[in-house]
Amino acid sequence: MRLLARVVLCLLAGACAPGGGLPDLPPPSPGAYRLGPGDVVRVITFGEDATTGEFRVDDSGAIALPLIGAVQASGLSTRALAASVAALLQHENLLRAPSVVAEVTAYRPIFVLGEVSKPGQYAYQPGMTVVTAAAVAGGFTYRAIEDYSAVVRTLDGVVTEGKATRQSLVQPGDVITIFERRF
Repeated sequence: MRLLARVVLCLLAGACAPGGGLPDLPPPSPGAYRLGPGDVVRVITFGEDATTGEFRVDDSGAIALPLIGAVQASGLSTRALAASVAALLQHENLLRAPSVVAEVTAYRPIFVLGEVSKPGQYAYQPGMTVVTAAAVAGGFTYRAIEDYSAVVRTLDGVVTEGKATRQSLVQPGDVITIFERRF
């Protein structure tokens, strides 16, 4: 009888459903986008072709610029990266008053797993939600739970997992799992 009562409470509370015990995913932090490994940035230095180009943020969080060498990029906004590059160019006496801008040309990919038609790695687009990520992955299968999913996100080196609604915003590098219905 206790087992039956426990099962009934579990079903009523929704904790027995796949992902039912996950905490809600915290919303993305406001502010400028922070670069991370896998992002590709375009750095433009006015009048200096050697330090103008596209550079990938490596696993250590740096980009390798000609004339300067490795520049830490992970955790910085594009504006902060441009200021850092300008300061290094000035410090190395390469340019007196460098004018540098940086922009993201390719974001880290997202990963969509579970009950979608084509699970895999996909390009992130700003403003992407869980439901648009599922659409990019071929849409939900007939067995999918469409109301919520699990998202694994790494922020400042800390990995968190939480339950996300269809309209939850996705971040670059997120791993989204679409659950299967049990009936």
